[in-house]
Amino acid sequence: MEAWVEQLQNSVNTLERLKDYIEVTPAEEKAITTLNTKWGTTPYFAALMDPKDPNCPIRRQVLPSLEENVNEYGVDNYLMWKENRSTDEVRPDSIARQYHDRVAFTVTDVCANYCRHCFRKELVVDRDIQFRMDLEEGLAWIKEHTEVRDVLITGGDPFILADEKIEYLIRKLRELDHLEMIRFGTRTPIVLPQRITPALKRILSPYHKIPLWINTQCNHPREITAETARAVFDLLTCGVNVGNRAVLLKGINDDPETFRQLHQKLLQVRIRPYYVFYCEPAPGIDHFRTTVEKGAELIRDAIRGHTTGLAQPMYVIATNIGKIPLMPDYYIMGKDEKEYTLKNYQGKLTQWPNMPA
Repeated sequence: MEAWVEQLQNSVNTLERLKDYIEVTPAEEKAITTLNTKWGTTPYFAALMDPKDPNCPIRRQVLPSLEENVNEYGVDNYLMWKENRSTDEVRPDSIARQYHDRVAFTVTDVCANYCRHCFRKELVVDRDIQFRMDLEEGLAWIKEHTEVRDVLITGGDPFILADEKIEYLIRKLRELDHLEMIRFGTRTPIVLPQRITPALKRILSPYHKIPLWINTQCNHPREITAETARAVFDLLTCGVNVGNRAVLLKGINDDPETFRQLHQKLLQVRIRPYYVFYCEPAPGIDHFRTTVEKGAELIRDAIRGHTTGLAQPMYVIATNIGKIPLMPDYYIMGKDEKEYTLKNYQGKLTQWPNMPA
């Protein structure tokens, strides 16, 4: 049996299995036994949890919490709104759309790790809504819509699919002349690095004019291990670039030191920081959300000038009308007809000529 399949078959998704890894608190046990929600992770990722600290950043992303009962700011039917599923356009359940020329193709609702902060929580974690994820319907719709040039294959986690299905999806999409890019959103390099097998590498490796891109999600530096580094290197040897789309999470990565370490360590294992997402208002995850301004402040205080610019992601809110950048102009302090006054990360000021339009 392949190691990644064995990891999934031995998923840490019961109280008994969890107790092999951590000292479960009464609050955690109550949440696990009373909340009607799907949870679980791989033995590999469970082993990264601090066995004694309930505030462990990995533990908090994995385990249900009684705080999920609080929903003051979460939006009901959030996913239907966010993915524009109530519009006049007729689309299969598998196709979500915020842009004219690119779509998200949802191919599964299964994950290796059921993130408690998931914006698709209603579909993947709580199962309050169900979609018909018919691959053929989705492929046929994309084929008919020649304005679509970029497809994001998502879920759930599409790398949980069998090799044959992944190969089939790539092959069928590459038959469409109007496509220019295929992307996969997967957390497997972080929570299940064993998934990057020689067989999968053979599927991803062949050169093609329609390239493959992978974006993963890593939210804390402790999630980055030697196994992740090897998995990412293996993907790069296939010609597949790997980016990171972190989620800003209160008490997990919202302090400058952790935020800086996360993005420096991502680069150390060859993952390029891409986005930091504001934690979306899906129901039951109020306890993970910071102020909206926090992400931009962290980039200013932890990244810009404090480390290489390669480590700087774009901070955005993902909405029903697309991603909206949230990067206030902290650096232009003023201008007149002659010059701008600019401030660097240390608070030092300098002048720059004001060129006329």
